[in-house]
Amino acid sequence: MLRRQAQRESAARTYARSLPIVPVRARGLTIEGADGRRYLDCLSGAGTLALGHNHPVVLEAIRGVLDSGAPLHVLDLATPVKDAFTTELFANLPAGLAADARVQFCGPAGTDAVEAALTLVRTATGRSGLLAFTGAYHGMTAGALEASGGARDTRVTRLPYPQDYRCPFGVGGAEGAELSARWTQNLLDDPKGGVEPPAGMIVEPVQGEGGVHPSPDDWLRRMREITAARGIPLIADEVQTGVGRTGAFWGVDHAGVVPDVMVLSKAIGGSLPLAVIVYRAELDQWAPGAHAGTFRGNQLAMAAGTATLAYVRQNGLADRARILGARMLASLRGLAPHHAAIGDVRGRGLMIGVELIDPDTGGAAPALAVAVRQACLDRGLIVELGGRHSSVVRLLPPLTLTDEQAAAVLDRLADAIPAATRR
Repeated sequence: MLRRQAQRESAARTYARSLPIVPVRARGLTIEGADGRRYLDCLSGAGTLALGHNHPVVLEAIRGVLDSGAPLHVLDLATPVKDAFTTELFANLPAGLAADARVQFCGPAGTDAVEAALTLVRTATGRSGLLAFTGAYHGMTAGALEASGGARDTRVTRLPYPQDYRCPFGVGGAEGAELSARWTQNLLDDPKGGVEPPAGMIVEPVQGEGGVHPSPDDWLRRMREITAARGIPLIADEVQTGVGRTGAFWGVDHAGVVPDVMVLSKAIGGSLPLAVIVYRAELDQWAPGAHAGTFRGNQLAMAAGTATLAYVRQNGLADRARILGARMLASLRGLAPHHAAIGDVRGRGLMIGVELIDPDTGGAAPALAVAVRQACLDRGLIVELGGRHSSVVRLLPPLTLTDEQAAAVLDRLADAIPAATRR
């Protein structure tokens, strides 16, 4: 099967190259390959599987729709399944947004929801420019790529995203975050700054693909203050950080920030494709059909998403992610003094990154990161890479992770790092 895949599928395939396995069964954290080997999956569909693989409440919700005779494809028509999903979603939104919000169902991928958010704020403000951040990742379609790191020839003004380990200002900590905020404020207010008033600012509460960089709470509050004072809609990209992943239901909750627009996908579909934007009613100024999509009425995903949202809420899984994630971060930070190749350990909740470096230069170590990923796979642990130069090993386990499973994940990663450095 792997040979036929390589012969038939596009050269653009990604995970299939680094993870040459053929999953045939899966439950919770565990995947079983066609060769009979079992793996602990800390990729979780790139953060999609909040409850892990094939959780019983998700399967029950999907079967309920299938057995009911309800239509599976309805475009954007109202259905009981959609109404239940929207009700549960609104029940979990930040209170300051839920009280006066609208929802737009988008195409099934998060990148389409980003496109919808950009169209929305450009329509509402009559402006076209956008503020985004270094290291950002918002998707693979044209507008989303414009707002992501590495874009060229765009209408996007790139701002410095604060980080401690490789601070763009060379200071890190609260001082680095303050400099980032001051840079943003000065650029917007400088009549010679070369930046026209933008249509919006888009930010990830934790940069995932950028290397697992949590935004400092004070800094995110400053971004909210700066944008609110200047009439700039703030867009929170919660595609990967939403539904409990970071130890709060939404990434912005840590800072107590209420954005004008939230971009949601991945976990909200309960393992099936679903993407929406939720936004303040005053922005709802676009015309019918301004952003459409044939598969924005995915009934199975809405049912699975309702079950997932409710389960996370009812079982306190966001708090569980906060507590267990803090323990895992502490354990990984305890490893760092014993492994010169570990440059930094960071994250929030169950969104964790280990940055690997060349011990001699302190620079990025992409080849070592690839070797660690393979050593993990050899030990039955699935991880992926991200960050600058793909030197950050990322952990995105399901929120249902048990203490015993967390210990097994950490043991396998701790064994893989020295094994890879010896190669």
